[in-house]
Amino acid sequence: MDLFYTCLLYVAILYVTIFLIRKHKSGSPGTNRNLPPGKTGYWPIIRETLDFVTAGRRGTPEKFVTDRTSRYSSDIFRTSLLGLGDVAVFCGPSGNKFIFSSENKDVTMWYPRSFKKVAEFPDPEAADNYSNDDGLRKTRGFTLEFTKPEALQRYIPIMDSMAKQHLEADWAPYQEVRAFPLIKKYTFAVSCHLLMSIQDPTQLARFKHNFALVTDGLISVPINFPGTAYNKAMRAGKSMRKDLLPIIKRRKKELVELKDEEDKMAAKDLLSRMLLAKDGQSGRPVMKEIEIGNTIISILTAGHNTTSTMTACVVNYLAMYPDVYEQVLKEQMEIVSSKGPDELLNWEDVQKMRYSWMVACEVMRLCPAGPGSYRDAIKDFTYSGFTIPKGWKTHWTMYSTHKDPRYFPDPDKLDPSRFEGSGPAPFTFVPFGGGPRICPGKEYARVLILVSMHNLVTKFRLKKAIPDEKISYGPFPIPANGFHICIEPRT
Repeated sequence: MDLFYTCLLYVAILYVTIFLIRKHKSGSPGTNRNLPPGKTGYWPIIRETLDFVTAGRRGTPEKFVTDRTSRYSSDIFRTSLLGLGDVAVFCGPSGNKFIFSSENKDVTMWYPRSFKKVAEFPDPEAADNYSNDDGLRKTRGFTLEFTKPEALQRYIPIMDSMAKQHLEADWAPYQEVRAFPLIKKYTFAVSCHLLMSIQDPTQLARFKHNFALVTDGLISVPINFPGTAYNKAMRAGKSMRKDLLPIIKRRKKELVELKDEEDKMAAKDLLSRMLLAKDGQSGRPVMKEIEIGNTIISILTAGHNTTSTMTACVVNYLAMYPDVYEQVLKEQMEIVSSKGPDELLNWEDVQKMRYSWMVACEVMRLCPAGPGSYRDAIKDFTYSGFTIPKGWKTHWTMYSTHKDPRYFPDPDKLDPSRFEGSGPAPFTFVPFGGGPRICPGKEYARVLILVSMHNLVTKFRLKKAIPDEKISYGPFPIPANGFHICIEPRT
């Protein structure tokens, strides 16, 4: 038994013991309620968690869901997972629709406390660092500012220029590459440039190293013991915050010294915009320095892994399917032929990449960048005749629809034509969620994926070096060999 399973067992035993003590003290009111079918409780938590982890490691995360929907109910089932406790899993398009439309009525967004401990600046002025609604509201507001169409139009030439530099430096000298880490390197550099104008390679490498440790720790068993991923994440998070605060202070000083017109020119990245934002009545800054730091970390954490993984998966499928690659190439070469030799991509060019986006959507259906997300039940409510008690976690998952043959015939086949016209039925294709909590970075991801596709297919021919390369999920897709691809320059 490896270290992960040993830690999992110890934590599960501790969790069970604590819960049984609490249950004994508080009694068990409400036992007659009609709960969703499935397994909960505090010995099953070990088996359910192991099943959940094992399905992901074997590359079939949807099996955890489909096994239980066939056994219990196609609408909803309950389970117990380590770190979450009792979870009601909502399935199918109706389940997705219900959760998406119930935000702040029946459920609310949930984040593990480990995220805040690892990644965020503690705020000594906040009454509860684990429940800062005002901070979350500000973060979401500036995330929307970062990803609005006007901002994206400015980003496209930057993304295009950086993609060209990245491919020339990290791909062109080689005949074979591991696309997964290289694309992560590129997308992280783009994010840091657009968020904070970080371009220094040494500073970027240090920030990326710490960020990788933080994200690995966020999806690990939260045991703060030397050598564990969580402990490494705690130390990396502290180092990342230590590096970030001087960047914020230095930019603040620079902006104070600039004149009005220069302010406008300087406010192109999100850091400058957050520092310049003032309250309309008091004229005071909208955000404190630590809130700005938390916003930057939140945007990177929420968006980088998913966007980079989606981009890498698209490249992997292009290398696997030559016919699809050729159709994407044809579309992209039409755009190339309409532009000057050194002219960069713009917003209008990206809107022409319709078939390329259909391919990307089909890849996201087959290989989602994550399992979905969790909510907290803020009151007792009913769904499909079952009661979900206050305090339970709820989970919507794309694994319940993305490979369901009722919505996607021959579900394991790559078929971009599924997205022609009006596309799939509502709430069956949900890579970005939906409702008020739909991923605010959806359009940013679309633009970055398409710019990456354009540059890769117009510069290289792609072929899988390992045709049957395995992909595990933990919870993000992890290729066994980093998407090992053979590349050949196009002449």
